[in-house]
Amino acid sequence: ATARCADDEPRGASPHAGVLSRDVPAAIPRWGDGRRGRIGILGGSFNPAHEGHRHIAETALKRLRLKAVWLLVSPGNPLKPVQGMAPFAERLGSAAAIAAGNARILATDLEAQLASRYTAATLGLLRRRFRRCRLVWLMGADNQVQIPRWRNWRRIFALVPIVVFPRPGWTRNALHGRASRTMAGARLPHARAAALPDMAPPAWVMLPGREHPASATRIRAARAAAEAGTKGRRRERAHPAAADGTERLVRVIVASLEDDKAEDVVVIDLTGKASFADRMVVASGLAARQLNAMAEHLIGKLERDGACNIRTEGLGASDWVLIDAGDVVVHLFRPEARAHYALEKMWGLTLPGDEARSA
Repeated sequence: ATARCADDEPRGASPHAGVLSRDVPAAIPRWGDGRRGRIGILGGSFNPAHEGHRHIAETALKRLRLKAVWLLVSPGNPLKPVQGMAPFAERLGSAAAIAAGNARILATDLEAQLASRYTAATLGLLRRRFRRCRLVWLMGADNQVQIPRWRNWRRIFALVPIVVFPRPGWTRNALHGRASRTMAGARLPHARAAALPDMAPPAWVMLPGREHPASATRIRAARAAAEAGTKGRRRERAHPAAADGTERLVRVIVASLEDDKAEDVVVIDLTGKASFADRMVVASGLAARQLNAMAEHLIGKLERDGACNIRTEGLGASDWVLIDAGDVVVHLFRPEARAHYALEKMWGLTLPGDEARSA
């Protein structure tokens, strides 16, 4: 979900306002209306929207007895880099596609129309403009962990009831994180979830249930790998010394992973096959804690070695961390996820253990 929240009424029109109307009927007016009922709001970048979002929306409709769920597509998340963020219209379209077939799930550009980028500001406006609705904020356990980084995050709890949904690798941390500790007095037992929308905030519940495995980070990573594999474009070298620099970078990465007891470290040569990197390093760790430790140690060593603009995805998650160090991309997996995504096979190599199984 988007991290946001200023107190003032936004001024000026958003460049994204009205995007939804070209694809989906404008069912939610910017200035509000007199509609009634319980409305769940699932905010986020939706980069892209996926079945996990649909799962949360449908679960909320049933368990909270909601009239509708609004997929509130953020015009821009202040806590996420612009690089890698799909255009607003594309993200809005993916949310509309996920909502298709269920008239009670609505993808909307309402936040863009409100010219807001912060959750508390958005919720304050929605409360004033849809006064007769019972609004409920819906978010995954990953955002319950991260919400203390959001601007005026305590005000979000004061504005509307909140329902937190389990997410793989995040649920335990969410239950013991700063937000949960700070708001412990407002937490309700999950058996009272159906009554939550009618309660005065602060009130929140962790709703138990199936942890849907879909992840926008993984979808983007898999798409990038597949696209690079099919295009097979060769990246030109500006200077022969660049090859030596890549090999040195690989040595630093492999040494760091081996120091942290990584298993089945594989280096894949992408020269002439991909445009996004020259080498890919894939390794396994037995637990989420080990993956995160390996990633953090590696990032520190790369920075000390002079690497710049290192990008990461999935740090803090359960079974896949991606580190983009420029000429070398590193994938750290738990064994089950590594077998599932099979990046080695995508690049024509044999997965660790396959030799034994085929013997």
